[in-house]
Amino acid sequence: MNFEKLFLYKQWSDQRLSKAIDQIDQVQYLEDYNFAKQQFNHMIIVEELFRSRLENKKALHSQTNTEFLPALDELKHRIAESHLWFIEFVQNIQSDQFAEIIHFQFIDKKTGSLSIEEILFHIINHGTYHRGNIAHALHHAQVVHPADTYTVFIHQYEPERRAL
Repeated sequence: MNFEKLFLYKQWSDQRLSKAIDQIDQVQYLEDYNFAKQQFNHMIIVEELFRSRLENKKALHSQTNTEFLPALDELKHRIAESHLWFIEFVQNIQSDQFAEIIHFQFIDKKTGSLSIEEILFHIINHGTYHRGNIAHALHHAQVVHPADTYTVFIHQYEPERRAL
């Protein structure tokens, strides 16, 4: 699988989603807005945790969420940085490195190990899962959920694929 394309897809879909979150009426649907922010916050924390593992650095977080939610603009900034980092990472990794096993400790103190390829897949899959949760909050808050499937992305990214 082409991880660069997958991370471009993740970037595209997260950007579309954050624009939709901006449209939530925070007076009428504050609970949905905060839920969407909480899910986005969790997504970026998990990405930052796995990034630290890939960089062999100390984890920035001791939990997978925070007691107080950052502003949406801060979350957007952090997720944008994460997108750029992962895209650059997969652009520069050698194919034989994907199988390298990373040993680490989860937040719950249990140990684990994943290959770099498995970590990258987890980041893509994890984001998809939480975008789905946010879509439910958008629906409840009467905000149109943007199409964020891979098929929509790939046909925008490579419009020539629409040709018969």
